[in-house]
Amino acid sequence: MRADLIQIGVIGRPHGVRGLVHVHSHAADASALEAYKVLLDDKGREWSLRWRGADGVAELRDAQGKPLADRTAAQALVNARLYVPRDVLPEPEEEEFYHADLIGMEAREGDCSLGQVVMVHDYGGGASLELTGGVLVPFTRACVPEIDLKGRVVSIVRPDEVSGEEGRGVGTVKAVGPAA
Repeated sequence: MRADLIQIGVIGRPHGVRGLVHVHSHAADASALEAYKVLLDDKGREWSLRWRGADGVAELRDAQGKPLADRTAAQALVNARLYVPRDVLPEPEEEEFYHADLIGMEAREGDCSLGQVVMVHDYGGGASLELTGGVLVPFTRACVPEIDLKGRVVSIVRPDEVSGEEGRGVGTVKAVGPAA
């Protein structure tokens, strides 16, 4: 799998008998999937998508423009992930980040490396960064005061609950990613 690909959706269950599928979009606006001319699946196959009604029902067409033949063909694609190259996504707003841009960055607290960001979690109560070794750090301005995308480094100030140090103020940094 290419490192520059960002997961934008996943194919769900078939819809009807004519090869339509449910597609779960990871974009803030599901219509964005239709705007991307080429979607790639886990196996590198190219697809285009057209929404067909409500509830995430879509028609997928292969690289030759042929739609899925029937329900059996649709069933074969269940749980296939759909990707787009990072460079076709719009640039995030100030203080917004794609999860994929944060994953792999080095986490530093002062002169000490805490490892790398391995995952961005957001269960509805605010995002957190999971670092190498399982340490979770709230993704707030207080705990992540600086993000250097070009240098691939995030500055970390761990809160009392994580490091035993005093808290460092308040503020939030919004994360935007496939699951947003």
